[in-house]
Amino acid sequence: MMNASELIFAGIDVSKGSLEMALDDKGKTLYVSNDETGIAALLMAIKGTRKKSIDGSDNAQRTVGAIVLEATGGFERQAAVALCLAGLPVMVVNPRQAHDFAKAMGFLAKTDVIDARVLSHFARTLYQSEKREQLLMLLPDPKQMALHALTARRRQLIEMRVAEDNRWLMSQKIQRKSIDAVRKVLNKEIGNIDKEVEAQLKEHFADKLKLIEKCKGVGAGTQASLMGALPELGALSPEQIAKLVGVAPLNCDSGKHRGRRVTWGGRADVRCVLYMAALSAVRYNPVIKVFYERLLAKGKPKKVALVACMHKLLTILNAIMKSGKPWDDHFVPNSA
Repeated sequence: MMNASELIFAGIDVSKGSLEMALDDKGKTLYVSNDETGIAALLMAIKGTRKKSIDGSDNAQRTVGAIVLEATGGFERQAAVALCLAGLPVMVVNPRQAHDFAKAMGFLAKTDVIDARVLSHFARTLYQSEKREQLLMLLPDPKQMALHALTARRRQLIEMRVAEDNRWLMSQKIQRKSIDAVRKVLNKEIGNIDKEVEAQLKEHFADKLKLIEKCKGVGAGTQASLMGALPELGALSPEQIAKLVGVAPLNCDSGKHRGRRVTWGGRADVRCVLYMAALSAVRYNPVIKVFYERLLAKGKPKKVALVACMHKLLTILNAIMKSGKPWDDHFVPNSA
């Protein structure tokens, strides 16, 4: 690891229309638009930074230690992907972690400039962490990115259809013709995307899906989300994959206090489809059903038991992908 004083640590505050970048926690920031032109300007600014030699003249280009962005509802993705493609070390962090860090460092005011500087400081801290390699963003291959984009679009269309369905229930007769027309268009588009998703799965992910085709509860929607939004499946330990998705029980203990274990953070889109898969699995999947009933018999609340089933289902799928052994109702890999 290089000396941190010789490296660049960039923090980028993201909003829908703009990006604010700081290369340290005190200097000027760079404000650009959140589009291809603005992202190109960011790359030029990062690559244009040079270190000074002893005589004060420009020497070699400085190395980037880490670039940190907050997860901002997807608005950060275009910039993060472009920076990754340029070979730069990118970390996309949970906003809660960044806000807690800012408070701990005494940054109580909040502006885009301050946030960018805080993220730059945070980047330096994370670079020196033993978990640095785990925090670096891994860019999925183009097939996974395409599948992820399709599933995200399908989710948007479903939300619009639900909204129109709700409006229909409260509408007057004169409004329903328009609502029905919109619902018809939405249903057609959802059907088109379902066909495209199915084609993508068959063409590019058939080998992986064959391993879990007999796993009851893991339907086409769950399969598509796992293949597109969770490229790490099969490459991490059970603990790591559970924390990544946000279904790992986390301790809440201090002194004599022993709090309830809770789950938070992680990839919300994967967690949502995993929840629906668990709802089906506790009824029809023999492995998960027995596990769920055993938890209920011990007095666990249904919600707690269901989250535990999500955790178990995910870790079993992770073990299957890692081992290459297909799902068997009578055999669960030891690493699950």
